[in-house]
Amino acid sequence: MKVDKDALAFIRRLQKSVPVNIEAIAAVLGLTVWESSRLPEGIAGKLKRDIENGGPSQFSIIVRAQDPLVRKRFTVAHELAHYLLHRHLFTDELVDDALYRSTLKTSVEAEANSFAADLLMPRHLLEQYPGKSIQELAFLFKVSEQAMGIRLDTLPIQLKSMSNEPLSV
Repeated sequence: MKVDKDALAFIRRLQKSVPVNIEAIAAVLGLTVWESSRLPEGIAGKLKRDIENGGPSQFSIIVRAQDPLVRKRFTVAHELAHYLLHRHLFTDELVDDALYRSTLKTSVEAEANSFAADLLMPRHLLEQYPGKSIQELAFLFKVSEQAMGIRLDTLPIQLKSMSNEPLSV
């Protein structure tokens, strides 16, 4: 399933500065984001049909409160990706473990991870920081160094040369 062009254009307008405000994107798309200390270790988050508290979309994203900020941000982006790309594949709830695996196929999870990276680390913002290391970029974008390294590895060669650090993670 592809994301509507209007939705993508709208998201792009919200990606004006770093770190990208992923919770604002969720809110504008009609989802509420909650933290829960009840999610067990190993469960990073879930996307849930939530008619009562889910906002206009009637969906909520729940993230594990005890996780580091960078993991919570990626989890929100990952669950947003599932909402935009895959909500037709499940009924009431999609639970993702800490490695961002769920009951969905590996290709669907890879697609959600890639879309999440695009949400949090859009190319047009990365291009504004030439010469920064992976560590510096990860700090600026409020993502893990591993996520930033993977993101830089997946972008065109011109952008890869921005970093002073090796790109293998």
